[in-house]
Amino acid sequence: MKPDSIRVDSSEIAINHGQAAFQKQYASRDLKAGIITGTMAIPLSIGIALMSDYPIKVGLATVALACFIGWFYAWFRPGNYIGSPGIAAGLAPILALGIATFGIENMAFIVFLTSIMQALIWKYNWQRYILMAVPSYLVEGLLAGIGLKIALKFLPFIWGVPDLHEVEGVFWTEARFIVIGLSIVGAAIFLWLFNKFKDTQPAIPYFVLILCGVVAAYFLPVDKLQVEDVAIKLALPIPHFEHWYLWLYALGFAIMLALIDVIEQVMSNAAIEKIDPLKRKCNSNNSLLSIWVSNFGASFFGGMTNLDGLAKSTTNRLAGAYTKFSILIVGLVVTFFVFNVHFLEHLPYFALAIIMIFTGWKMIAGLLHVVHHGHYATLLAIICGLLVYKVGIFEGLLIALALHGLIYFVVFTKVECKPTGEVVRGYFRKFVKDDGVD
Repeated sequence: MKPDSIRVDSSEIAINHGQAAFQKQYASRDLKAGIITGTMAIPLSIGIALMSDYPIKVGLATVALACFIGWFYAWFRPGNYIGSPGIAAGLAPILALGIATFGIENMAFIVFLTSIMQALIWKYNWQRYILMAVPSYLVEGLLAGIGLKIALKFLPFIWGVPDLHEVEGVFWTEARFIVIGLSIVGAAIFLWLFNKFKDTQPAIPYFVLILCGVVAAYFLPVDKLQVEDVAIKLALPIPHFEHWYLWLYALGFAIMLALIDVIEQVMSNAAIEKIDPLKRKCNSNNSLLSIWVSNFGASFFGGMTNLDGLAKSTTNRLAGAYTKFSILIVGLVVTFFVFNVHFLEHLPYFALAIIMIFTGWKMIAGLLHVVHHGHYATLLAIICGLLVYKVGIFEGLLIALALHGLIYFVVFTKVECKPTGEVVRGYFRKFVKDDGVD
């Protein structure tokens, strides 16, 4: 059988199941896939870092660390076989909320606390219970609300111009017409290419948009990325809270961050399993091991949270990846830009805005996945999304969960006339029943 052949027989699949980190016959494919996925991950990671109010360099360093740790654990405890780690768009507004609440100087402790929560979830394999307590359609609603935040956050960049071309009291300047025109043309090209190549080479629209944007920025007056070359220093994640109640809020915030991170990874693994070229089964608990160790490590240099994102993982798969060797290459590509951030300043904001608005829209469109759950699930998911957008991520999810619990309680006690004690016992019984299931 030829090394580059796509067709693999069942006996080969059985042998290769334990070889997640590297297989010689797929090395060339994984090398190419890693370069493509790593290049595509750069603008996406930049946008997520900006949305999170984190320094771009710190965001890229987080991605690189997660890739290296993910490849290390793939040797003996693989979670999935082609997933590509990175900072998640769905967690970006949550991290920004954390910075606004606790200050960026305390976020290292929040990420450290999050990693400890995730370590407990991994240790006791609690991830199997999470989707019982938090229905998947509420997660889709949560992500839709976050997607709306992302899209609206980056919307002003499609008409932004450099300060030198701003005219006080005048909006419609020549520079404004130019950047809006570029945004419209860029978005049209991006969407056309995405629809054409989404099932074969999804990185192409990103490459073309960034390349055309860089060329346009060289000749035309458009606003370009400004990257602060911050020093990445190792330090203990020690908090400095001014008020005692922030300790309690930090604990609740870290629990929320850990749960959303875990839920997203479990859902991503379900999708990654479907696109795996060798149809290998994912082990979500092993994925959590890599995640919490990466988050733990990131907390010592002020890094962000991570998971195996579906967008990068899909690109990795379609670019030809067969093993986690590809994410080692992704890590090396991203590391190059961590040490050479000045190259990123050629990237125009309008191109980055198109990518992030599209990312936000895809998260909103996830509500379509809820339709098959029925009218109740769809309506509650939409309400959850609106609450997340309007009142906040933490508060919105809690209100939606409380509303969901109240509706079920009323249905069982008033419509089906079940005693309150029986309703409560029935809720917890499903967790006990599944306790022996691995």
